[in-house]
Amino acid sequence: MYKLICLGLILCSVFGWSQQQKANPVYTLDANPFYGSIVLHNTDISHLIREHPTGVILGFSKKTFGNREWEQEYGFPDTGFSFIYQDMKTTTLGENFGLYAHYNFYFLKRNMQFRIGQGIAYNTNPYDKNQNFRGNAYGSHLMSSTYLMLNYYRENIYRNLGFRAGISLVHYSNANVKAPNTSTNTFAFNAGFVYRLGEPQSFIIREKANKEDFREPLRYNLVFRSGLNESDVINSGQFPFYIFSAYVDKRFNRKSALHIGTDVFFSNFLKELIRFQAISFPELNVQEDADFKRVGVFVGHELFVNKMSVITQLGYYIYYPFDFEGRVYNRIGIKRYFGSKWFGAITLKSHAAKAEAIEFGIGIRM
Repeated sequence: MYKLICLGLILCSVFGWSQQQKANPVYTLDANPFYGSIVLHNTDISHLIREHPTGVILGFSKKTFGNREWEQEYGFPDTGFSFIYQDMKTTTLGENFGLYAHYNFYFLKRNMQFRIGQGIAYNTNPYDKNQNFRGNAYGSHLMSSTYLMLNYYRENIYRNLGFRAGISLVHYSNANVKAPNTSTNTFAFNAGFVYRLGEPQSFIIREKANKEDFREPLRYNLVFRSGLNESDVINSGQFPFYIFSAYVDKRFNRKSALHIGTDVFFSNFLKELIRFQAISFPELNVQEDADFKRVGVFVGHELFVNKMSVITQLGYYIYYPFDFEGRVYNRIGIKRYFGSKWFGAITLKSHAAKAEAIEFGIGIRM
C-alpha cells in the first residue's frame, strides 16, 4: 500500500507548475520502457502471477530554479505529468493505462532522481462474476494508481539528449470503492532517454537570514470528509460514508507541523456488513443491531510544500462496537490551502496495507 505516500502528491505538481515564473521555462521529455514482476503482497492473487509485465513510462516535466522559496527547500525539484502503459501479460488482468501528476527530486549531486507520481488508471478487464470471475485484483475499470522511480539520471550526454536507468514500483488499487480490491504492485527495471527543451539556468540560492519564520501558535482544524465504499463482500453494495474530524496542529518550521485530534466515523457499508455477518455467520456472534459508528483519536504530521501539504496520521478507535480490520488505522493524503483558513483534502484511510476508503474533504484552520 505504498500509496501511501502517495496519494500524497496528486495535484501537487499541477499547482506547483502554475507557480513558476513564466520567463524562460525549461522542460524535459523522458521515455522509459520497463520489464518487471508482480509482487505477491497477498496470496489471493497468486493465481494471477504467471508472466512478467512490460510497459512504458512517458514523462513531461518542468524544472524549478528557486524562484520561490519552497523550491530551494526541496532541492529544486521538477513538477510534471506522466503516462504509463502496462501490459499485465495475462488476459485475466488485462492492460492498464494511467495518467499521473508527479514530482522529481534529486540527490547525490543531481545524479540520482526519485520520482513519485499519483493519478488515475484504466483497466481493460476488471472483475466480472460471469466473464472474469478469477480477476479478483481489480473490482472496477477506474482505479487510483501510484508509482515510484529511483533512477541514475544524466542530462546532456550528447547535446540535449540524456540517459536514465533504475527501478520502478507501480501500484494499482480502487481503495475499496468497489469490491474486489486485492490490487497489484509491479516491481520493474526501467531504462530510457531524457531530452531537454530550453536552455539551462542557474539556481537561485537564498541566505538563511532572509528566509521567513514559519513558526505559528496552536491552530484548530475542523474537517468534513465523505465518499463511497464497499465491504470485501462482492456485490454487497456501495454506500456513502461521513467523517467529522477535529484536531489541533502546531507548526514548528517551514516544512513541518504536528497534529493531535479525533475522528467520528459514520460508515454505512458497515450496516450491511453487520447484517450479513449476523445472518450468514452465526458463529461470529455478531448482533444485527450492533452500532456501525466508530470514534478514533489520532496523532499526525503535516509536510508543507507550498499551498499544498502532505498529511500522515495514525489513529486508534476508542469506540469500536463492531470489529472491522482492527482498532489501529492510518491516513495519508494531501491538502490544498485556499487563502489563510480554508482547505480541501484527498486522503486514503486504511488499516495497515488494507485500504478502506478514499476520502474527499473540506476544512477550516483557525
